[in-house]
Parts: sequence; C-alpha cells; structure tokens
Amino acid sequence: MGLVCVRGITSALCLLLSAAAALAQPRQVEAPPKGPTTFAVSKARSAVKVDGVLDEAAWGSAAVVPVAYEWAPGDNIPAPVTTQCLVTFDTKNLYVAFRAADPRPAEIRAHLMDRDDVDTLIQDDHVGLMIDTFNDERRAFQFRVNPLGVQADAIFSEQDGVEDFSWDMIWSSAGRVTEDGYVVEISLPLKQLRFQAGQGPQTWGFEAFRSWPRNVRHRLSSQLRDRNKGCLLCQENKISGFEALSQGRNVEFDPTATFRRTDRRDTPFASGLAAGSTAADIGGTIRWSVTPNMTVGGTINPDFSQIEADVAQLDVNQRFALFYPEKRPFFLEGVDFFTTPIQTVFTRKVADPYFGAKLTGKQGANAVGVFVTRDRVNTLLLPSNQGSDTTSLDDDVTTIVGRYRRDIGTTSTVGALFASREGNGYHNRQAGVDAFWRPTASDSLRMQLVRSDTEYPAAVADEHGQPTQPFGGNGIWVDYQRITRNYQLFGNFESYDKGFRSDTGFVPRVDYRNVSGQGQRRWWREAGAWFNTLDLGVRAWRSTTADQTMTDRTVAAFVNYTGPFQTQAQFNMPQDVVVYEGTRYEYYRPNFAFGIKPTGDTSLLVTGRCGGGVDFANARKATQALQFGPAVEYRPIPRVSLSLRYDMDQLSVEGGRLYRAHLAQVKGIYHLNVRTFVRAIIQYTDISRDPALYRFQVEPRTRRLFSQFLFSFKVNPQTVLFLGYSDNAANAIHIDLQRQDRTFFIKLGYAWVL
Repeated sequence: MGLVCVRGITSALCLLLSAAAALAQPRQVEAPPKGPTTFAVSKARSAVKVDGVLDEAAWGSAAVVPVAYEWAPGDNIPAPVTTQCLVTFDTKNLYVAFRAADPRPAEIRAHLMDRDDVDTLIQDDHVGLMIDTFNDERRAFQFRVNPLGVQADAIFSEQDGVEDFSWDMIWSSAGRVTEDGYVVEISLPLKQLRFQAGQGPQTWGFEAFRSWPRNVRHRLSSQLRDRNKGCLLCQENKISGFEALSQGRNVEFDPTATFRRTDRRDTPFASGLAAGSTAADIGGTIRWSVTPNMTVGGTINPDFSQIEADVAQLDVNQRFALFYPEKRPFFLEGVDFFTTPIQTVFTRKVADPYFGAKLTGKQGANAVGVFVTRDRVNTLLLPSNQGSDTTSLDDDVTTIVGRYRRDIGTTSTVGALFASREGNGYHNRQAGVDAFWRPTASDSLRMQLVRSDTEYPAAVADEHGQPTQPFGGNGIWVDYQRITRNYQLFGNFESYDKGFRSDTGFVPRVDYRNVSGQGQRRWWREAGAWFNTLDLGVRAWRSTTADQTMTDRTVAAFVNYTGPFQTQAQFNMPQDVVVYEGTRYEYYRPNFAFGIKPTGDTSLLVTGRCGGGVDFANARKATQALQFGPAVEYRPIPRVSLSLRYDMDQLSVEGGRLYRAHLAQVKGIYHLNVRTFVRAIIQYTDISRDPALYRFQVEPRTRRLFSQFLFSFKVNPQTVLFLGYSDNAANAIHIDLQRQDRTFFIKLGYAWVL
C-alpha cells in the first residue's frame, strides 16, 4: 500500500472519530441499580415430566422469578416482552421452566442445531440460567435452551471472565412454540451439579435470562446490572430454601468403542489406495462424586478420537505454532480448575494415552484439581523469540498436573500450580503461584509467576539447537482491568525467559518481554438509535528480548460499532514495527471486520487487512500484504444449515507476488430432530508460489482437499453414535490433485449413570 493510501485511510479514520464523537452526545446516566433479590424456593408438590407442557401441580407452587429488565441495549429498562422463570426442586433434580411471551410468535427465531453450537444458538431466541451453587461469586454453571429444546451448557469463571462451553453435563430439556410465545422446561440432576455438602438450608446465586433477537438482540435478565461493575456474579439474585439435598452415589460409567479403517496410497504413482486393516479402540471412563463437591475420574485406553474436524487455518508466513482448542471429553471435565493466566495446561499435548486419572472439586474456600496421564507419544513445542518449532518422540511420557486455589475475602483468590512431564532422558517441571485481586467492583488484578526446569534428550537438543544440559527460566504475567460504564482500561505485562518451557501448556514464544495497554470510551444507545454501542480507543504494545532489544511495537487507533440488524463493525489503524533477524521493518496495517444478520435465517461476516508486512520465510520486507475473508450462513428452513467460508492471504515483495493462498470451506447440515443430524464438510486449500522469489526450494503450487461426511445421533453428550467417512487429497510432483487416503469410522458411546 502506498503512502497516499495510508494517508487517505488515516484521514478517513480521523473524520470518522470526529463525527462519532459529535453524534454520540452523552445521555443521562441512570442511578446505580439496587442490590440482589432473594427468592424462596420450595419442594415440588408433584412429579415433573420434561415435555414442554407445564401442566403438573409442581409448577403451580414453584417460585416465580420475573425476567423483568433489559440490560442491553437498554440500561436496566423494563423488558419489552414478558418472561416468567419458575423454579422448584425435589430430592433428585432442580427444575426450571420459562414462559416466554411474544407479541408476534411468527417472528420467533428457532432452528435445530447441534448441542453447544453456541455461535448459532445465541442468534436464536433462547432462555437460560446461571447458578452459583457455592454462592461464592466466583464460578457458576450456565444452561441455555432455544424454543425447540436445543441445549448449550458452560462453566462461567468470574476471575477469568470467560464462558467455557466445552464443559458438558447430562440434563433434560424440552421446548415448544405456542400461540403466544414459547415454553421451555428443564431438569438438572443434582448428582450432576456440585454444591456444598450438608442437610441444612442452602442459598445459591441465580440469574434467569432471555435473548430476544429482532432488529437488535435484546438481552433480558432477572437482575439489575450495574455497568460500573466489572463483576457479574456479584450482582446475581439469590434463591434459597434448598434443604436435605443429596447427590446419591453419582457414579457415571462411559464405555466407548471406536472402529476405523484407513486406506492409503503407498506412492504418488500408485494406481489406487491400499486397503488398511480395521482398528478397534475399546475403552471406558468412570466418574464418581465422592462428595457433592469432589469428583474422581479414571479412564483406561480412553477414546480420544477426533470426530470433529479442526477449524481450517492457513499456515503460510507464520512464525509461531497455531492453536487448536481441546475437544476431548475426558480433558474437558473440570477444565476450569486448571485455568491460569499463563496457559500452563494445554491438554492437546497429550496425544495417545494409555490411561488417565483426575480429581477435581471444592471444599469450603479450597479448590483442587489433579490429573495424571501416561502417553505413548511425547509432543514438544520448541519456542524462541523469533519463531517456534514442533517435534514428537515415540517414547512414553508421564504427565502430572496439580492445581490448588483458595478464596480470599469475598472475591479474591490465591493459587499454586505444579506440572511435570517425565520421559526417557527428558523432563519438564513447572511450579508457580498466582493471585486474583478485585479491590473494587470495577477493578481487577491477575498475577502469576512460574518457574520451569527442562532437560531434552540429546537427539532433540542436537537437531533443534536446544541446550544439551538441564536449563530453566521464569514466566511472569500481570494483568490489570478497570471496567466502568463509559470507560475501559486494560494493562498487561508478560515475561518469559529464554529457558522457560511449558510442555504441559502452550507458550510458543520465549526470550520475550511484552508491555501492552488499551483505553477506550464507550457510548450506549437503546433500540431504535443508529447505534447500540460505539467504542473509540487506542491500544499499544512493545515487545523486547530479555536483554531489552526491541522486537515488536504497535500503536493503533480503533473504532467498534454495534447497531441495527445485529450489525458489528470494527476498524483498526495500527502502525507496526517488527525487528526480525536484526532488520527493522515499519509499516501500516489497516484492518476491519464487519458482520450483519439482516434476517433470522442469514448472517454475513467479512474480515480484511491491507498494508505492509514482513516475508518471514526469506527475512525481507513485503511491499504489500493482503488478507480477505468473507463467510455466510443461510438457514432456509429450521432443519437445514448451509455455510460458506473463504480466506485469501497474499504477500508481495520487490520483484512480484511471493505467494497467494486460498482456503475455502463448505458445510451443509440436515437435522432430522434435536438429537440427530447428517453433515458434510469440504475444505480446499490452494497455495501458489513464485519459486524465483524464494531463497530456498519450494513447490510452485500446493493443493489439498479434505472432505468429511458424518451421521450423528446424541442422546446426551456421552451417549452417542457417529458414522462417518473422511478423505484427504493433495497434489504431488507432476501429478494433479489425487486422493491420498480415506477413513471409515464408527464410534459408540454410552453414559451409564447410577
């Protein structure tokens, strides 16, 4: 991008900021809301059948929690639609129901989708609840259901500020659209929840909420929310009256069986695929809640098969390892107990284990998590300041992770972590402490210090340029946030010594010091205005090596907008400085993202960037970097979902275009009912390069094609049947795109709960 273009974008940004500041005149700020309300809950007067019909006597005497307030885009204004939440319980279950009135039922957005398909579900009408069963305002269970009964569940961590939808619980729900809205009925088994032991009365934190998406997404709650408070659970209402609660034996056994056959092409010139043998993996996992708040789990030959395809990512001109999220059930159980500011636990490092065991739970102010695995493969991430490398060893390795956290005061915590991987001529051990402190409702501070000690096998050290003797290093994280109604401030400091390694986690860059900060001003408007929120801000960061040599610096102005038709728009104007292999590169990198949902059946998203860059493969300046990525999802009927995603990445240097990479993904899903669907995914990657512009030998063109077809039947997250087929195709020297392998698979899983 030329200087004229940069100046034009900068001028446009200045005009946009000036216009936004002029139009976003301040409005009268409402008084802070009152404190939480307590609702008394009584035992159910009859049995409850979860069918979406509230005709049992139990609902007639249930506590009524009105979802009375709109907190976004309105600020604690009366809800535009009426919603009643009903709560009762018996010795085995907590029951919750919603009557969601709607003045125009024909406009209710309700689609069938896979369980925990959160990106789609949050665009549907839905209701939900948050339960803080320990009433400690630090952690809560979250459950969401749409009008057709589709489920999503999560763990909400206050100190991390995240909803972890990878967590799964076995529970029941049903939904039904009616003449005046819709009804949802929910049953949550007490044996699946964690809460303080004891027969006396208990009080839990509780929020009932509803999402009503129309021209804008109206977000409704049973509680008032103060936008000057950065904490959510501290503002929850309470439900009380639980007595004589018991989880029973609460033993869950999940046997699994996976059968697969993979056929492969032996050589590029082979006439076809050689048939592979059928492999069978039989295993099982057991979970036992020894107390209402302490769970032990164990697994032998666990099923860690990847049924879901990883989200495709372009891996061109990348210095550091790509991150892929964990999807395997055993590791997702109690995952929040192992979360720390530095990602010292990343369970996808456990590749092919013989067995695993886990203990998680909380007693009073003390929370603990421990897991142990024995793995057939040792996967290693080898980080540095300028890039990262990976390797794996066919050696057994034992992983042990222990995490302890203690609540301090009403909202703060301190914690400790120990993690180790031990193998033949190899070890990586980490020990650290951390703290979370909330001095006010608007401010929070997180800190962590970790010390590592590592020794690599001689072959790994020689091949990858690593130390041949044991070595160590420190990792430090300090994070500050101040969140108020109109202003947000963020500050962060990270430091990783050259010798720091986290082989149980994901730290792809070391010999690294980074200081970053962000400040922004936010304006709010209610439904009907030309915007709902408007953010103007500046962010900056500066990175150095351990000896204070600068490696990266960025200063960026940005504007974020949300408005009608659930529009979201972001524009960033960063100026980057990168020092790579001793050379300084300075360039502008304007980028944007725009999303809109013009109807309940269609959503569009497009991202892009242009400007300068660095050719990391050849260590030289790029004259232009261009990235572009549109995506569209269309649901013509509630049973069908069609989506298309495309990504293009292009880099030019002096002399011409270095490469152009394309990635396209097409996905089609047909839902037979709330539990069953068939799905097809096709991913195509095409990368063309100019070999004359590279300083080493490269293929002029690389193409890959992945396809997967899946039949899925889920009674619950563990009782499942998957039937599938996948294949991979690629090009070779003098050979066009051809299939390299194909896999047929069947997976059976069953949840046996006592």
